[in-house]
Amino acid sequence: MTDARLRHGRISLAISFFVQGVVFALLVTRIPAVQDRYGISDGLLPAFLAAVPILAGAGSIGTERLVKRVRPGAVLRWAQPVVCLALLGVGVGDGFEQVAVALAVFGLAVGALDASMNMLGVSLQRAYGRSIMLGFHAAYSLGGIVGASLAWAGARWGLSLIVLYGPLMAVLAPAALLASRWYADHADRADRVDQRKLRAQVVDVAAPPTPGMRFLLPLCLVMAFVYIGDSTVANWSAKYLRDVLGGSEQLSTVPYNVYMAMTLLGRAVGDVGVRRFGPVAVVRAGAVIAAGGFGVVAVAPGAWVGIAGFTVLGLGLCVIVPQTFAAGGRLAFERLGPEGSDAAVARLNIFNYVGFLAGSPLVGALGEAWSHRGAMLVPLLLVLVTVPYARAFGPEPRPIPCRHERPRTTDVGRGSNGL
Repeated sequence: MTDARLRHGRISLAISFFVQGVVFALLVTRIPAVQDRYGISDGLLPAFLAAVPILAGAGSIGTERLVKRVRPGAVLRWAQPVVCLALLGVGVGDGFEQVAVALAVFGLAVGALDASMNMLGVSLQRAYGRSIMLGFHAAYSLGGIVGASLAWAGARWGLSLIVLYGPLMAVLAPAALLASRWYADHADRADRVDQRKLRAQVVDVAAPPTPGMRFLLPLCLVMAFVYIGDSTVANWSAKYLRDVLGGSEQLSTVPYNVYMAMTLLGRAVGDVGVRRFGPVAVVRAGAVIAAGGFGVVAVAPGAWVGIAGFTVLGLGLCVIVPQTFAAGGRLAFERLGPEGSDAAVARLNIFNYVGFLAGSPLVGALGEAWSHRGAMLVPLLLVLVTVPYARAFGPEPRPIPCRHERPRTTDVGRGSNGL
């Protein structure tokens, strides 16, 4: 695979991450408007919201099977426009059944999209021979900020869902489809022989491949714990600031905004940290910083100290998920080859949804039964569990030798392709 192909593949995949960030933010930040449009009761709303990640998990499982027959890039190429059209369906429907179908399609397609998108990111990182996964997730964070900002503008100007979603999807869906022409897939025919040779070399010098994927268990737990923390911020930060810390209604919108901004900042510079200090050190530091942020939130005497805690949280949590995908893909590749790497990413992606589903009800129930401050200690402790598991993220990933490259034995942070 040539340097130009890698570079184009990296840019096109970043566009897909960005588009997905915009689309997902446009849905989750306009849930109240969706509820009002279709008359969904407060009692039924949690079931609707839970159905999306459950179906996304099913979509991720299906993608694990599908990529055995087709390239992950092909799955992503068609899943992303389907996600965009499903969001448009949420905006144009006029009946209860229509929104249910649209959200079901959204959930299934977004599971396939998330899995295939991260499969491509992991394979591109192997080809580069240095950390680039955080950059892709930074593009997602940027998209989330843009999407949330557009949703805020739509709410402020009283735009209907179709007026908000229609023009945006008319731009984003074709843009993603066009960018998909340059996806750089590890399953391209030209690279299959090289990968089989590399896999044979790994098998010759290493222990026999371990059947199954039990080696992924620590990473699965890390993924779930981190998303419990993330969903706590997404679902409870505004209420916590207003009801517990005495912030105003307007101020209560700030914590999630600064959390997302710090997520973008941390991911934008995180790859440099991984290249310099290694993934184990970065994950440990991220977990400790995130736990410190939850601690500040739990003991904050007022709203502004609480906002500072949520700010620190974003900087800590943001680096862990991309590194979890990268570590799982690398470990599976070394044991089982490219197909194993794809399967590992799909399985790890399921625990994204497990954590998202578990986090909000867990913190909410503890807040009602005990105290909201005490409830913040639960994600704090779960994030701290990541610290001893951080060793599962090493050693440093080794580059895949491209056909045009000489074998390299230098540190992955000194990639010679200049990209």
